[in-house]
Amino acid sequence: MNVRAFTLLEMMIVMLIVAALAAGLAMPLAAQVQLRRLEDARRLLDVSREALLGFAATHGRLPCPASEASRGEESFMPGGDGANGLCERFHEGYLPAAALGLAPLDDAGLLRAAGPLPAHRVRYAVFGGHVNEVANALTRANGIQAAGLPAIGNAPHLLLVCASGTGTGPSSCGLAANQLTRRAAFVLVAPGPGALGPAAAGSDAERNLDGDLVFVTHEMTPTFDHLVTWAPVNVLASRLLASGRLP
Repeated sequence: MNVRAFTLLEMMIVMLIVAALAAGLAMPLAAQVQLRRLEDARRLLDVSREALLGFAATHGRLPCPASEASRGEESFMPGGDGANGLCERFHEGYLPAAALGLAPLDDAGLLRAAGPLPAHRVRYAVFGGHVNEVANALTRANGIQAAGLPAIGNAPHLLLVCASGTGTGPSSCGLAANQLTRRAAFVLVAPGPGALGPAAAGSDAERNLDGDLVFVTHEMTPTFDHLVTWAPVNVLASRLLASGRLP
């Protein structure tokens, strides 16, 4: 009887040990899956960035952002097209993945970064201001050439990317140390694999979705899960020079 009781006790201890080991392994496994999704999303943003630069080299301009109704194609204002670059929206829209030939696309023709939810769709903003009196200089055909590289280089700012959303106003990141760039030609934003859901008002995540010129990127936190990449205007200009789109 004692031997049997001892055996049952041993079995219980073994089962507890196995359960503890399984629980210990489950957390690293979940972390590995999350990390893999994160790396996949980062690679997707890199591919998307390169596709946008390739589009510019081919067409002499950057594409307009897509809308939910444009099926992954550029979304123009009434009367707008690639010749005048009049986008429906400039700083708040989606990556025109169908126009760029990217895949796979969801049922709305848009690209998702890390999961099945619409919240994961890759967002895209492009500078839509005047440069040297040329309207929509980055999205109209040969607009950069018309504006001139010196004027673009002397522009006070294009899109801004900040290390935090502490700045105030549509063209400020606050202190210079908080400014990662003031000269982004375009910015790509994708939620991380956690998909935190709607951004809280006034949060760093909300700054990436509010349609102004300022974007935020930093390490992920419990309240910030965005991945952000961009191309400075000098990188865009170099690509256009190499393709013969600029003299």
